[in-house]
Amino acid sequence: MGNKKKKTHVPFRLNMLFFVVFLLFSVLILRLGMVQIVYGDDFKREIERTEDITVNNPVPRGKMFDRNGNIIVDNTPLNAITYTKYQRTSQEEMLEVAERLAKLIDKDTSKVRLRDKQDFWIIKNPDKAMELITEEQWESYEQGILTDKQIYDLQLEGSKDFVGTLTELEIETLAIYREFSSGYALAPQIVKNSDVTAEEFAVVSENLEDLPGVDTTTDWERYYTFGETLKSILGKVTSSEEGLPKEQLDEFLARDYNRNDRVGKSNIELQYEDVLHGQKAKVKNITDKAGNILSTEVISEGMRGKDLVLTIDMDLQSQVEQIIEEELWNAKKEAKSALIDRAFVILMDPNTGELLTMAGKGIQKNKDTGKPEMTDFAQGNITTSYAVGSVVKGATILTGYQTGAISPGTVHVDQPMVIKNTNPMSSWKNFGALNDLRALQVSSNVYMWKTVIAMADGHYVPNNPLPLNLTAFDTMRHSFAQFGLGARTGIDLPNEATGYVGTVKQSGLLLHLAIGQYDTYTPMQLAQYVSTIANGGYRIQPRLVKEIREPLLESNQMGPILQEVQPTILNRLDAKDEWIDRVQEGFRMVMQVGDGTAVSYFRNVDYSPAGKTGTAQAFYEGFEQEKYGRVPVINLTLVGFAPHDHPEVAMVVVVPWAYQGNSGPSINNHIGRKVMDAYFNLKKERIATSEETNTSEQTDENAEVQLDIEE
Repeated sequence: MGNKKKKTHVPFRLNMLFFVVFLLFSVLILRLGMVQIVYGDDFKREIERTEDITVNNPVPRGKMFDRNGNIIVDNTPLNAITYTKYQRTSQEEMLEVAERLAKLIDKDTSKVRLRDKQDFWIIKNPDKAMELITEEQWESYEQGILTDKQIYDLQLEGSKDFVGTLTELEIETLAIYREFSSGYALAPQIVKNSDVTAEEFAVVSENLEDLPGVDTTTDWERYYTFGETLKSILGKVTSSEEGLPKEQLDEFLARDYNRNDRVGKSNIELQYEDVLHGQKAKVKNITDKAGNILSTEVISEGMRGKDLVLTIDMDLQSQVEQIIEEELWNAKKEAKSALIDRAFVILMDPNTGELLTMAGKGIQKNKDTGKPEMTDFAQGNITTSYAVGSVVKGATILTGYQTGAISPGTVHVDQPMVIKNTNPMSSWKNFGALNDLRALQVSSNVYMWKTVIAMADGHYVPNNPLPLNLTAFDTMRHSFAQFGLGARTGIDLPNEATGYVGTVKQSGLLLHLAIGQYDTYTPMQLAQYVSTIANGGYRIQPRLVKEIREPLLESNQMGPILQEVQPTILNRLDAKDEWIDRVQEGFRMVMQVGDGTAVSYFRNVDYSPAGKTGTAQAFYEGFEQEKYGRVPVINLTLVGFAPHDHPEVAMVVVVPWAYQGNSGPSINNHIGRKVMDAYFNLKKERIATSEETNTSEQTDENAEVQLDIEE
């Protein structure tokens, strides 16, 4: 029997598996074919047509409150007309919309430049612009001799003869077109907001379909509740037309700002820009390749800037400014010098550095009428400096203690001093033998000079030369800087000046330095100086911001505290407590004892003041210097604090160029007395009001309890 050949046998289940796999692959291939062949173009267009663009929409700035919760700076709503440029919007399309809009609104054209008009004329008249180029110039262009820019420059030059033919409507169109062109794609650009009338707002709203990109919305501007009071210190914000400052453009753009965002450009608005600016709303626009918006998605809601609570007491600030104005006008009329044109007053808590008032006023001629008018010049407290006279003698005495030149109780004879080849030098009166306390009380120059002579290893002999160790300049200036004199105070404002430091070092000038007649100091430096003496020797940084608070959207009340600014001690005087106590006592005697230089102005007050007066010869450096020249004048100053044993307020008064000649009005003392009175009177009024309120509330509570008992 032969071998039977075996047949290959594939199980039925395996065949079914192969068949199913084949079927699935067939379906997959068929599906891929459908996608690629039938719907491929549609999906390609879908991918190409979408693009995500995130736009930041600005929000209102944070508010400012005073220390008592009064709103100082707010945002007031404005009707606004905006324009949003699409990515593919052409120049011709923007011009067409600008022309339509110009027929509906009035647009300020004052910022339109000649170059803008030239460009506009060329755009509107392309054929005529071509005719401005000669055949010879065109040939040079075709030969590569002239570039595109050179051809355009020739057209610009030729267009000067035609820009005068532009109509008023065309110039308004140009002004609007400038606004259209200045913004980013898909970022709303303010076209007009400061003076949009109700009629303009309504008519533009009705015609939005014919004005692609244009919209009507609500914008804001800063509103100052107290008018011009403290306005220069509060600072300014750029307008929507200005946008970001050019000198800081790259910095702001790197911080996610838009070109037309408004930012703080001076003082508090600038210093606290990061706090006040707020968190902008983020909106994602889905667009096609033509730039048309397909959909919009809000990524994050905007939040207006955080609020600042200032250390300033606006009720007190208003009163102080009124006092300055009245005294300045009176002095202007009665003074021997017509040069007096400014005065400064600072009130500060010497224990915390909180500025309660920061006032400055100046008199300038109105540019239109030529008549003098009062202007706010509070910024001069940190940007201008003056020879301040005898108010620095407290620092001179303490420097004398530190160096061992004098000790508490040291006696010198106050009589005229005659140094060889110089005129006699003396105090305003010969006081004979006196110690350090009386030297402060009566403001003895001679005592200060003899202190400095000892400090500089000198030996005074009448009618002989007076060689001194001039390193005493550095010793004194280093000591003065511990009080803040000649050093930055650290105030939370930009552009603080440090004053003038004399560069010439001579024996006579060293004596002048000791009585405040050489180096110059700002009013703010004097405030830090007198506060350092008042609080027992701690130089504290002055500040204008007390708290940063979370904004409440629908309320004029202050929100929760985010940050409370704490006092900053910059340094402690290198002085014994008893030395500082002695200078404090000398300052008390100035205002309260015998023939103290300020006793006649502070007699019979109940707040126990201490302080120091100052008179310095200086040279006029005012706004009418071209008229009066550089003439010798007298600066008047006053520093003080009260109560003398537990100081709660420190004061500085500076009146430059108060008068000419040997005597004049004591405007510094008049202002100082009224300002101190205003502070303590306001304090009494508030205490009385608080007690009345508490009494009334207690009466109401008692009545409710009685009613409950009866029931």
